[in-house]
Amino acid sequence: MAEPQADRSMVPRRLEGALFQSIGDAGRAELVERRLADAITGGLLRAGERLPSESELARTFGVAPATVRESLLGLRARGLVVTRRGRNGGSFVAEGADPISHARESLRTASRLSLRDLGAHYAAITAACVRLAARRAVPSEVQALRTRFDRLDEGDLEQWRRTLDDVQIELVALSQSARLTREQMRLQAEISPLLRLVDTVSEHRGTERALLLAVIDAVERGDAPGAVDATEQMVDAVIDALIAIQAQTA
Repeated sequence: MAEPQADRSMVPRRLEGALFQSIGDAGRAELVERRLADAITGGLLRAGERLPSESELARTFGVAPATVRESLLGLRARGLVVTRRGRNGGSFVAEGADPISHARESLRTASRLSLRDLGAHYAAITAACVRLAARRAVPSEVQALRTRFDRLDEGDLEQWRRTLDDVQIELVALSQSARLTREQMRLQAEISPLLRLVDTVSEHRGTERALLLAVIDAVERGDAPGAVDATEQMVDAVIDALIAIQAQTA
């Protein structure tokens, strides 16, 4: 009997835009391997999920199939991917590929300076996006975003993080700046694994939810300074939470 596979159509996967982009001439096997490894350890690709075929990956990344095969060999050696033969075969994310464990290790080895620097970069890009969104978004767009936000379920941390990531990307997309949105997607993919650690603390979840809602409210009012202020408060709260978690596990 075929093994159940994750339904990729159930939840919008905005951050996959940051993953599945052509890497062109720089597309050596180690770069493809790193892109896929980041998606797995960051939770964008879940345990048991089937990867696209080698030909699909090659076409998406803009590299040769042989390059993809070499990258998959590296992922298998690291225990992140398993390959199954047969009609229902293919490459799958290994069951032992736990995003939380990888996030904890990343946080453990990060310096406070690097965390603050990540926060500063994230805040700068997000603030630029929401400033424009407050000037350019129409009420119906913000209302659609609010409806999605209102469906957040704190009882399901996987759904919680995916929804918040998607809401964040959709919010900055209201800036109508393709360049800024692409950079936000890249940064969201980088910081999302660490945010999963913050999500495990109910107090931190409540703070992030309230501040993100404040950003949405300000964008809906057309209040650019208010949207920027709430964004900076939200990022500061997240970085402070990460530093507190890091100190507790030191």
